[in-house]
Amino acid sequence: MHSPHDPYVRVRGAREHNLRDVDVDVPRDVVAVFTGVSGSGKSSLAFGTIYAEAQRRYFESVAPYARRLIHQVGAPKVGEITGLPPAVSLQQRRSAPTSRSSVGTVTQLSNSLRLLFSRAGDYPPGAERLDSDAFSPNTVAGACPECHGLGRVHRTSEELLVPDPSLSVREGAITAWPGAWQGKNLRDILDALGHDIDLPWRELPAEQREWILFTDEQPVVTVHPVRDADRIQRPYQGTYMSARRYVLKTFSDSRSPALRAKAESFLSSEPCPACGGSRLRPEALAVTFAGRTVAELVKLPLAELAGLLVGTTETARVLTDDLTSRIAPVVELGLGYLSLDRATPTLSAGELQRLRLATQLRSGLFGVVYVLDEPSAGLHPADTEALLTVLERLKATGNSVFVVEHQLDVMRAADWLVDIGPRAGEHGGRVLHSGPPAELAAVEESETARFLFDRSPAPVRDVRTPRARLKVGPVTRHNLRGVTAEIPLGVLTAVTGVSGSGKSTLIGAITEELPGVGRLVAVDQKPIGRTPRSNLATYTGLFDVVRKVFAAGDQARERGYGVGRFSFNVPGGRCETCQGEGFVSVELLFLPSAYAPCPDCGGARYNPETLEVAYRGRNIAQVLDLTVEAAADFFSDVPAAVRSLRALLDVGLGYLRLGRPATELSGGEAQRIKLAGELQRGRRGHTLYVLDEPTTGLHPADVEVLMRQLRELVDGGHSVVVVEHDMSVVAHADWVIDLGPGGGEAGGRIVATGTPAEVSRATDSATAPYLARALPRR
Repeated sequence: MHSPHDPYVRVRGAREHNLRDVDVDVPRDVVAVFTGVSGSGKSSLAFGTIYAEAQRRYFESVAPYARRLIHQVGAPKVGEITGLPPAVSLQQRRSAPTSRSSVGTVTQLSNSLRLLFSRAGDYPPGAERLDSDAFSPNTVAGACPECHGLGRVHRTSEELLVPDPSLSVREGAITAWPGAWQGKNLRDILDALGHDIDLPWRELPAEQREWILFTDEQPVVTVHPVRDADRIQRPYQGTYMSARRYVLKTFSDSRSPALRAKAESFLSSEPCPACGGSRLRPEALAVTFAGRTVAELVKLPLAELAGLLVGTTETARVLTDDLTSRIAPVVELGLGYLSLDRATPTLSAGELQRLRLATQLRSGLFGVVYVLDEPSAGLHPADTEALLTVLERLKATGNSVFVVEHQLDVMRAADWLVDIGPRAGEHGGRVLHSGPPAELAAVEESETARFLFDRSPAPVRDVRTPRARLKVGPVTRHNLRGVTAEIPLGVLTAVTGVSGSGKSTLIGAITEELPGVGRLVAVDQKPIGRTPRSNLATYTGLFDVVRKVFAAGDQARERGYGVGRFSFNVPGGRCETCQGEGFVSVELLFLPSAYAPCPDCGGARYNPETLEVAYRGRNIAQVLDLTVEAAADFFSDVPAAVRSLRALLDVGLGYLRLGRPATELSGGEAQRIKLAGELQRGRRGHTLYVLDEPTTGLHPADVEVLMRQLRELVDGGHSVVVVEHDMSVVAHADWVIDLGPGGGEAGGRIVATGTPAEVSRATDSATAPYLARALPRR
């Protein structure tokens, strides 16, 4: 038995995902980095095993009623874990962000600011003090009654609702109305109400047009439908709804994205006339602090806001000190350019994680394990140094910091390194090294060691000459003010700069309409699907090929099974107990719903008859369980399958299983799947590829594989533009556009352009010193 003061977290027999009965000891009170190639099993050990077990133990102590309200991950597959303190996880996953979620709500800074206005604000003479809720646009007490605290109102107009006034109502003049029966019903009701629906719209009296489009009345009238010869239609009671009412109702209530998008096309969004877009009631806007309203302060960059918060009275001083101490870690993590009202959906996953990290710094927790998921993702090397300081501070206050990370500087700064590999998927899942980083140098089979100790210096490469230049801009958006850039074509261009300098905004201005672009392919990190029914095979079109192969076999033809029989998304071949999901939800009284493998198909997703059909000894469920690498061998003589699989292998995704649900893929994996989807298409003519941080979540070994692909695209006559923080990638670009010098208001201009060597010598560039270190020495 280990003593209760065992200084190690000891894991025995971890079997989560691809882990092979892993035993590992990680010391507490250190910064420990878990690393290895993408798909090697790092996250399975750090999050899937250590954090999941800490969370499970904590939930055991929570009342069953409260447990229903918390999302639980279930017990990990592990023999035992000893010496495990409580754990806090900071992942890059997004919860479902709403338009009301902002930097202020994530960091809880908004609460402190509202309290400051409530207790220490300057009120107009005679005005009574307001509760802090009155300064929040998300409460009934504070929200502007006109726009309900959203700051914008949706309006419509006759021009939007009736684009062609030469048509009559019967001919479909009111395009905002629904199609099919519902639209005919509204036209019949208008007819029954006595309006002429055969007269061209423009010839109807103005007051009639106004009533038809904008009335809030909902009269009920008996409609006598025109009888068709072949069927009897009885009279019915019809309720009228104006075009505006229908559009607003659909926009606010419909769950169909297509219907909402159609309704939105008939609306114009404009700042609320009552609150001017400030989202608050007039009473709250009458209160000031330091001469400004709360609406003005939430628009300021946090670095600037901190400078304005100086307390005059004792109460104000206590509150302003609290606010400035909460803002300090956010600024320290390189996020001082954000404002409190910046909406959460507009933040990158890395920015969101660092905001949560800043909040944890203030929480003052002691003796916990922080498990972080690539906190350096989306960070410029200059910001990574600040991140390391923050991790050290968490350790200094008596916590353990376990970090899943690919960034070499973070590995070098760690006290302890756990390297998992040697490769991905079933070729990984072993601990190659657990100890001080320097000792990894002796581990021959480690891919990490090759880069960490720089055994093979990068070869010096000749810079390509561009064949033309593409003019982008002038761009005025976010912090860019009339910025114009020239992007060379036929080469690989890297766009660099600190976080928030305006890189993504600049490349967002590249469109197919610009002369010289040709075909444009933007590959982002958005998910490839929102449900577990979408997976790697369905997204790439590979699943269509696989189903055709099964349907063409003798067994399937004898039974009369078509291609649809082998889909788990439609009735026929799927297991109807779980409707092709592979799992069922078990409702437990007073406990959270538990998910269990389907009792009938055992998670295979198909019914027994479908699973009897085999191709080369494997049924359809077993084929979906193959990795890309194994599937490439299995389908080696099916050209259509080989093309998809080869493209996935080329971007380093050989470790993924074909049936891996889209919801379980990281942003980097989703981006590389999209890139593979592009690579497998026959490319004709010039294509401009735009990639936003394609190396996010990639081990240096995987970056090599990706760079090989991008270079091949350029050698094939195409152009590639990448937004990038990885200096090894920037060093191998042909052209660099560096933005800055800082983030937010301190950035937004082009600081330097040229070859990597030229930019590395720029004097006012934050990127230059780091790029100089990464350049191959001649």
